[in-house]
Amino acid sequence: MNALVLPDLWQQEAVRALRAGHDVIVHAPTGAGKTFIFELFAREMRGRAVYTVPTRALANDKLAEWTQSGWDVGISTGDVARNLDAKVIVATLETQRARLLRGKGPDLLVIDEYQMIADEMRGRNYEIAIAVAPARTQLLLMSGSVANAREISNWLARIGRNPTIIEHTERPVPLTEVLLDELPAGSTGNIRGHWPRLIARALMADYGPILIFAPRRSSAEELARTLAAALPNPNPLVLSAEERELAGKTLGNLLSARIAYHHSGLTYEVRAGIVEPLAKIGKLKAVIATTGLAAGINFSTRSVLVTGTDYAQGAFQKQVSPDELLQMFGRAGRRGLDDTGHVLVFPGLPRLQDAQRKRLKATGMPDWSAFLQRMAHHEEAAWQAALNFKRNLWSGADLAIGMEHSLQHPHMPCGLMVDAERARFTRRTLDEIQCPDGQWIRRPASVDKPLKDITVHENGTWRPALRSPSTLAPFGNGRLMRVPRIDDPKDWIYAKSYPVAAADGTGLFRPNKWLTRLWPVVKKEVPKPISAEDFEVRVFRQISKRIKDGRLADIIPSGGQLVAVVRLDEVKVPAFPCAEEMTVIHPPARSIPQPVCMNCPQQPHCLQAPAGLSPALAWRIFGLVEAHGNVTDRGQIFAQFDYAEGLAIAAALDDANYPVEDIIFDLANLRAGHRFAGLDSPYGGRLAAACQHITHRNDVPGYLSLGLPLSYGAGASEIVRELVTHSTGIKNLLTEELRPGDIQRAFVEWQSLLRAITRCAPLPHPRWNAFATEAERWLRVNVQSLRG
Repeated sequence: MNALVLPDLWQQEAVRALRAGHDVIVHAPTGAGKTFIFELFAREMRGRAVYTVPTRALANDKLAEWTQSGWDVGISTGDVARNLDAKVIVATLETQRARLLRGKGPDLLVIDEYQMIADEMRGRNYEIAIAVAPARTQLLLMSGSVANAREISNWLARIGRNPTIIEHTERPVPLTEVLLDELPAGSTGNIRGHWPRLIARALMADYGPILIFAPRRSSAEELARTLAAALPNPNPLVLSAEERELAGKTLGNLLSARIAYHHSGLTYEVRAGIVEPLAKIGKLKAVIATTGLAAGINFSTRSVLVTGTDYAQGAFQKQVSPDELLQMFGRAGRRGLDDTGHVLVFPGLPRLQDAQRKRLKATGMPDWSAFLQRMAHHEEAAWQAALNFKRNLWSGADLAIGMEHSLQHPHMPCGLMVDAERARFTRRTLDEIQCPDGQWIRRPASVDKPLKDITVHENGTWRPALRSPSTLAPFGNGRLMRVPRIDDPKDWIYAKSYPVAAADGTGLFRPNKWLTRLWPVVKKEVPKPISAEDFEVRVFRQISKRIKDGRLADIIPSGGQLVAVVRLDEVKVPAFPCAEEMTVIHPPARSIPQPVCMNCPQQPHCLQAPAGLSPALAWRIFGLVEAHGNVTDRGQIFAQFDYAEGLAIAAALDDANYPVEDIIFDLANLRAGHRFAGLDSPYGGRLAAACQHITHRNDVPGYLSLGLPLSYGAGASEIVRELVTHSTGIKNLLTEELRPGDIQRAFVEWQSLLRAITRCAPLPHPRWNAFATEAERWLRVNVQSLRG
């Protein structure tokens, strides 16, 4: 910082705009000196500044740099909050969100790498921070990879700010391409492997040190080991005993060979305390970093090599975007050390021309928590407050919350203010049935009733069910026969008859074959022809036991046969209760619109309106807001947290049988991702079940997958519990997939969540106070064994 004495003209112009009270948007290549603008202005400003960066690692770098320069500087990164009354606070942007939403902000808010506003996950936080920053807070937005700064400037002007764009396109260290396959082979012929041979060529041609981007951890480590084994090392790097212990045997040996890998599986102490400092002072020949961690790299090398265009991000594969290439290539060339930075290329690999600035687009995903906070402060007109808030967002014109039509027509008789909820309600027609007296009633739930008490609608008329052949058809294959009604012998109903024996011409009867096949006991009891009277005495009882539908009423002679008469009076079937204690089946039916919608002029619109899961409908379904927008207790909890984490916390607290201490540890799963689950499902655990219960396993882009927060991953809670309650050493918890950095990050994220809980104002949920107290207790736990 002190090496830059005289600012360039574009830097001076930016400082003048800040002095004049303008918001300033700065565009300049990586390494050109954007940060120096802030450093110049901060020295003379009277108020306080918050300098935000995308990652904790970058925040710690800035803290160390400015502390060494004698600045009054503090830090706030979720896991660390220190010296918060300092003139300058280095922070991750998310830590400032709550204060900004409350209308409190510093005199100057710096957003470094503000292209993050288009990030799928974090973009809405950046948009909200800019949108709600108080008028007295100046903004300094900085990036090297945005193509449409004018759109951001127009947005700031639209919401009443006074922006100025400062653009500088010249790199301090120009870039040039080096074709790897055209470099002399030299003495690399004995080196095995495609990449090791090419990298060895570049190092022998004095293009080192080289920053190499590999798609995943395993490939980064394998390439580092291969290079270290293949390259000559006449001058090994000497590590201190503490550095070697911290790095571990594998990485320590690689560092001795002046090779390192750099990925999120390393602890922060190893990445920021060993690998990055050695790379910055040029002690390493090559550093192989994972592509997914590229945005967090804060050092440059003479050359950069990108080995492929796809990389792993969690459990998914992503393609390197042009602006990501711009950032990666931007690490080539060290100011003050190199006249030129080199991008090493090979057929099929990205070229300099492939690296382009990004045209930012709004994510189109509203910050639910921010909206609910605004709505909670405007209970009398909550939905209108949400609409007003939307108008201040960059994405406001294209962002649909899902209550816009309702606010234009606020006096609809249904009283439903969410457009999709009303569309679903309107299309949910009412089913009615007609009773024998001609009246139409709402279709009731069916009840089981005997056929003797049921009336059926058939061929346009009503008749007793026991006088309907079609109604009785399902009950056996017997022939219909008329029998007297039990309650009115003068009237008749149908029964069913089944031939059971045939006359043999001598006045005796033989049981039918089907009867003897079906019931062997009949054959046993009736070995020879018997009389009708004897048949009834000896066989009637056996047949009665086996009648499935109906009741065996009699056995009578008929046309040279014995016939069993089966009555169906008491057979029960589902029927609809109707007027005057009558039950009916197959009644005339119809579907009618909701009565409240029939005379509503908006019914045609509601029938055509989208009924999908808009944000407002999701808030209603998940129990975050009431019909008129008032925020519920669950919504109050949700609004205190980012993404969908508050939804899982609220769901857990709603389960009175879920112990608070268990909830506290299960919070570690919320940001753990897929690595901790091993062979088990990453969607498991009691916290997942509680959350899915209220989300109904809905997918919501940017918020929920299978009804769970996007970063949810089972298994981390058990690891954290082992660390803090059983003092298990981190080395005893490692697996092939799980590295020290993963466990450290899970613990840090867990503590960050606990800290966020303790900072919340008291909330109305009956278990909140006990929950916050438990969070405070476990937040004080200090785990010393997190070093790798």
